[in-house]
Amino acid sequence: MKGTATVVKNAGSHFLLSELPTWKPFPAVLKGKVRMSGNSSTNPVAVGDVVTYECTVDPDASHPASIVSIHDRKNHLIRRSTNLSRQSHVIAANIDRAFLVVTLYFPEIKLPFLDRLLVTCEVYGIPATIVLNKVDIFKEEFPDEMENFRRIYENAGYEVILTSARTGEGLGLLREAVTGSGGGQVCLFSGESGVGKSSLVKALDPSLDPKVGDISLAHLQGKHTTSLYEMYPLSCGSFMIDTPGLRGFGLVSLKKEEVALYFPEMLRVSGGCRFSPCTHTHEPGCAVKEAVDQGTITAERYSSYLGMLEEDKKFR
Repeated sequence: MKGTATVVKNAGSHFLLSELPTWKPFPAVLKGKVRMSGNSSTNPVAVGDVVTYECTVDPDASHPASIVSIHDRKNHLIRRSTNLSRQSHVIAANIDRAFLVVTLYFPEIKLPFLDRLLVTCEVYGIPATIVLNKVDIFKEEFPDEMENFRRIYENAGYEVILTSARTGEGLGLLREAVTGSGGGQVCLFSGESGVGKSSLVKALDPSLDPKVGDISLAHLQGKHTTSLYEMYPLSCGSFMIDTPGLRGFGLVSLKKEEVALYFPEMLRVSGGCRFSPCTHTHEPGCAVKEAVDQGTITAERYSSYLGMLEEDKKFR
């Protein structure tokens, strides 16, 4: 018997599947060398992938299902190792919206890291919302820095939601964004370690059943569980993909002349450049550099852009 389901947990060669929107996870393994066409990443199957599975007729089998094929993805989020390796890893697939959780301090934000995440979302067509957490601290101690951060990213065209898992500020807006138009959307929550992502998710939906993790681990004994990617059902009807804290994020398959296409604020003005293509670095009559001088493109985002151009040289 064959069926179609979504990967809701990935632990190497062992997986949990569920026939969404029904939430009934069941274990599965890969059958043979299943790979997507043209997929060169370290993990051929990612959380969020829609797969075809077939059930075994052996009642004593430890895993009742085997993944036999992977459906085409509408999008995916992928990262390259930040060392000079060319290996890449798919974080998640078929994402309706990515929520990138950050803080100003504790830990201190690294804008180039956030900008790499945003560029990758743009490359793969994933709408992104920035969630600035711990604002109860920043409003009192760093109000100017908080407003400057919001100005940088709202100016670029991104929604910035200010939240506090401790006080509950902004949770209503975040819940509305996660629910979308009627629920059922698959959301990715990602960010660096220590930004309070787990606390935020628990505050967002107290109904999350911690037994979900226990059930999952019961089928994955002996496997490493400290860096699992996992999907959870939310009470609003949507689904959340939780990721381990990211420490580095390298761009994948992006040529130097393409980088500016994925900075929305640069794309809006680049048609006014005298030369095409324009790297927006040294050319005369560059509309992007003029916008930076005028402050309509922020110096912080332009600095991240220049950093990505330099990064490109390392991987050649």
